[in-house]
Amino acid sequence: MSKYLIQTIETYRADTELEAEQLITEAKESTDYELKKHNAEKKEIKQKGEIVDEYWKVGLTKIFTSEKEPTGTTSIIYDNSEGSAF
Repeated sequence: MSKYLIQTIETYRADTELEAEQLITEAKESTDYELKKHNAEKKEIKQKGEIVDEYWKVGLTKIFTSEKEPTGTTSIIYDNSEGSAF
């Protein structure tokens, strides 16, 4: 029985709008997958009604192969160390 990775939905936190845009640009330019959908949303952290921090929540939906006619296998490694986006 073969198993194929079809799609992933990833959520990232970026400190700035520029970093969020860079994540999306890198995903669009990747040849490892097709970027099906993306979004970026500014989030605010409030305490006692005041904004104490803000960040950007970035969502990426990546397609690796066709569900109906999969080709090849995909291997993904996630590195959650500081400074790494992927």
